[in-house]
Amino acid sequence: MCGIVGYIGNQQACPILLDGMSKLEYRGYDSAGIAVYDGKRIDIEKCVGRLQALRIKIQGHEPQGTVGIGHTRWATHGRPSDRNAHPHCDESGRFVVVHNGIIENYLELKEYLLEKGHRFSSDTDTEVVAHLMADQYDGDFLSTVKKVIRRIDGSYSLVFLCADEPDKLITTKKDNPLVIGLGEGENFIASDIPAIIGHTRRTYIMSDGEIAIVTKDAVRVEDL
Repeated sequence: MCGIVGYIGNQQACPILLDGMSKLEYRGYDSAGIAVYDGKRIDIEKCVGRLQALRIKIQGHEPQGTVGIGHTRWATHGRPSDRNAHPHCDESGRFVVVHNGIIENYLELKEYLLEKGHRFSSDTDTEVVAHLMADQYDGDFLSTVKKVIRRIDGSYSLVFLCADEPDKLITTKKDNPLVIGLGEGENFIASDIPAIIGHTRRTYIMSDGEIAIVTKDAVRVEDL
């Protein structure tokens, strides 16, 4: 069980992510991390330990940007460590993902990716998803997410951030909770309502097999 938070809008994402993660720390507290698009690239900050350890690590140089994702982890694959903390990215840093759940066929996918020359930096099942995004990328963020989802088996809530299309977050779920908070000029994603209730009381509870494309001004939901 892990906690996921996402934000896109006009405010600085970092404090909103950290606040939401503090409401979800009951879902996992062996490591924490955030990823924020700073206008040029996706800045990832993460570390082992409770959320306070991350706050201390980034104090005075918090990632700047108005779109980002955060995660508090309860380890399933890979021991608690800095390298196994979420968010995870591909080698280029173009694709970043946070995940709650288990990718059951991750070893099969990892072997496929290793044969194609991908190099991994963690022991998690989640990093496979980020590398698979890079492997399957066709120039379109949403199309690539759909291809990746069709390749993975297991239970998951996933939120994707792409440096090529930083005006949106894409999220999907199967057998794990995920809620979208609807704001004015901003929108939120979380594993549980307490993470976003301080910002909005308008919510959409996602169903299995749905994919949401979340921008600051709209939420569009499709099925796979």
